Amino acid sequence: MKLDRQLMPEQNATRRSGNFLEVNLGFTEQMALLEAQRCIQCKEPKCVAGCPVMVNIPRFLGFIVAGDLPGAARSLFGDNALPAVTGRVCPQETQCEVQCVRGVKGKPVAIGYLERFVADWARAHSEVVKIEARRPSGKQVAIVGGGPAGLTAAGELVKLGHEVTVYEALHKPGGVLVYGIPEFRLPKLIVEEEVERLVQAGVRIENNVVIGRTYTLPELRARFDAVFIANGAGLPVFMNVPGENFKGVYSANEYLTRVNLMEAYALNSDTPVLRARRVAVVGGGNVAMDAVRTAKRLGAERAILVYRRSRAEMPARVEEIHHADEEGVAFENLVAPLAVLGNEHKWVVGLQCQRMELGEPDASGRRSPKPIPGSEFVLDCDAVVVAIGTRANPLLTATCPDLKLNRWGNIEVDETGMTSIPGIFAGGDIVRGAATVILAMGDGKRSAQAIDAYLTAGL
Repeated sequence: MKLDRQLMPEQNATRRSGNFLEVNLGFTEQMALLEAQRCIQCKEPKCVAGCPVMVNIPRFLGFIVAGDLPGAARSLFGDNALPAVTGRVCPQETQCEVQCVRGVKGKPVAIGYLERFVADWARAHSEVVKIEARRPSGKQVAIVGGGPAGLTAAGELVKLGHEVTVYEALHKPGGVLVYGIPEFRLPKLIVEEEVERLVQAGVRIENNVVIGRTYTLPELRARFDAVFIANGAGLPVFMNVPGENFKGVYSANEYLTRVNLMEAYALNSDTPVLRARRVAVVGGGNVAMDAVRTAKRLGAERAILVYRRSRAEMPARVEEIHHADEEGVAFENLVAPLAVLGNEHKWVVGLQCQRMELGEPDASGRRSPKPIPGSEFVLDCDAVVVAIGTRANPLLTATCPDLKLNRWGNIEVDETGMTSIPGIFAGGDIVRGAATVILAMGDGKRSAQAIDAYLTAGL
């Protein structure tokens, strides 16, 4: 109880704001040992219940304390298909760590940092965590989407002996892990290594395949014994304000995809992206934070986050807000855009805004922003990035009218994850709406178990 929580070593803020190298540098083995010793090994560990993929946290921490890193790695990878990813981007502070009993008096155990440490150790000792599959079942499963939900399901299903083919629309698998999350938070090499581990276990991945165009969903169902839809919710939502179609306005999806997946940040890249002097990013979530920190690294003299509530209401991770602050991002809180302003050539020159104040809580439990009359002002900028959410892309679902959707266009599923069509399951953002990587992975893990039960019911 006397041990203090270990601090994560970081790149210097001034230096990192000009590069795309990873911000957090990782624990040393000694730091990991000290932090793991802070776990009091509860008889009823609430942290496990707080984890969407049900990682046995006390068990892998116990292995660290015992100096058995191979045991810790096998334990962790047995529960979590992508621990090097979740150890970096999972919001542990609102999930496992918020349940940590150690946090009642002091700070909770740094579960995410320890997960990252073990996963990174395993990356250097890949022979320890090879996926061992059961005897082949003879069943074939198609997975639509190579993001966190799809990759997790693929890893679970191949372990269970099923043949798995992942169909990915983009030219690289990983989904939001490669197109959405910046290199400085999640190096792409890590995603590539996690994918390669699945491929070595027998998962087949076909890139550049758009379900809804290359094949329809009914065609896929006819070829496979089961299908898992995990194509995410990648259709951007816009503000619907005047001037939003001016040159220099991006959706966060496009902006981050150009930089992350297509490497527009590299000086020798052929992918165009606007390197503006003053960039306004609209939104307060993790995607907005990724976009505004990316703008700073692309050379923006002023990278501004425009958010209609206060900082306390921001849904972004506390760590990401703190890092943005250190890197010189400007925050315009309690501000709502009214219009994008342009010049005679229709290039962005500013964002007309209005000050807000907080009223009563809305359906989400957060206090609703209300405009302050007469508070309009213009924020000078030459690029605007809109990061206020995404919704389901109808490209896939339009080819299958028998698939039941809710009023937002998300796929409806039962408690097992099965859709209205027998043998077709779905999970992740296409079911939930835009959510976190770890929640999508939880869906992938649960759906894999339900698919296995479905496939083996008649055997």
